[in-house]
Amino acid sequence: MLIEARPATDPEIAALVTAQQRELREADGGRDGRGTLTPADVRFLAGVVNGRAVACGGLRTLDEETGELKRMYVRPAYRGRGIARQLLAALEELAYQAGHSRICLETGTYLPAAIGLYTSCGYEPIPVYGEHIGNPYSVCFAKRLPVLA
Repeated sequence: MLIEARPATDPEIAALVTAQQRELREADGGRDGRGTLTPADVRFLAGVVNGRAVACGGLRTLDEETGELKRMYVRPAYRGRGIARQLLAALEELAYQAGHSRICLETGTYLPAAIGLYTSCGYEPIPVYGEHIGNPYSVCFAKRLPVLA
């Protein structure tokens, strides 16, 4: 798999984000029901297999210290191959290169595979933050990144 930077306007990224949002709405069983917009300042990475983007994940800056993961998604036919784990590592490297010492994210309580991925990669639960406050189905995680020398 190749991991490459793509703009948010890339048609394959847009298709992946649309698929991710549709799958989230189906998975939440009507609990949340909110569609969310992708912030304009998200820097995307795509996981590319045989010339096709099959996974995406984004990083945005919350503050000087903190980056936030957005829109992690792997097409169902490509799951179980370690793609999400590789993409997560690349996003952590992108955050590190941006000078972030911490990376955080929000996911749904109804997404045990996502929670399992994040916790197995060293993410720890944190209080719900930002636009997710008040959503009983949101859970948030964070991870400290190595300090730049």
